[in-house]
Amino acid sequence: MTQWHLGRLCAFDLETSGVDVEADRIVTAAAYGLGGGEPVEPHDWMLDPGVEIPAGATAVHGITTDEARTKGEPAAGGVDHIADVLAGYARAGVALVGHNVPYDLTLLDRECRRYELPTLLDRLGETPLYVIDTRVLDQHADPYRRRPSKDQGARQLVTLAQVYELPWDDDGAHGAAYDAVLAARVAYRIGTLAHMPREDWPERIRAVRRPRYGDFAELSLAELHARQIELAADQAAGLEAHFRKTDPNAVVDRAWPLRPWAESTEGAPA
Repeated sequence: MTQWHLGRLCAFDLETSGVDVEADRIVTAAAYGLGGGEPVEPHDWMLDPGVEIPAGATAVHGITTDEARTKGEPAAGGVDHIADVLAGYARAGVALVGHNVPYDLTLLDRECRRYELPTLLDRLGETPLYVIDTRVLDQHADPYRRRPSKDQGARQLVTLAQVYELPWDDDGAHGAAYDAVLAARVAYRIGTLAHMPREDWPERIRAVRRPRYGDFAELSLAELHARQIELAADQAAGLEAHFRKTDPNAVVDRAWPLRPWAESTEGAPA
């Protein structure tokens, strides 16, 4: 069995009009076939989301409403192509890798429903979708990491780049292709540590308090996926308990890697 981090991966990321997966739209997307001894396969999209892109979102990814309208393809066709490319990788047994994947997969799912297109899961039918989420893996492997600063979270992609000694480009960051590929590189580093004798770990990793990288060793993609379902639910429960110290009604969704569509909601997202 090929170790999971050495096989072919599809690095995936979206940049969007906002952070509400039920209402916001795709602006740019990237799906890059990487690793496995094969050439890189880049897939990049810019879409005209059909809505105004708020200034706050533009400040993150750099795409204005005018640019998206001028350079972007119609949203329905772009969404269809994104879902089709991801389905193609999944049918080939390639794992989808990203950082905080439920955001991207849920938003893509809602975009498919918005334009009355088959969702990614519809396209796959009985074919399993295997996902590698660097946020889930990293939080389990190094659970006690503190925030590097008051402005930088412990699980942000920039933090993971620093922890795993990957270069970080502030100008490239928050572009879909950059973030997707960086997440794949983080996954590779975590997989390498998982399969490496502890005495061979870099000093910075050996200094981690109670590291658990070895929990991801010698797992099939199916086993790794199933493990992350459990871990993500546990992590969400822990975050919910933390929030409830100040808000007794706080709820953190435990679904991974995709928030289910509420069947009681009639019609596609607005």
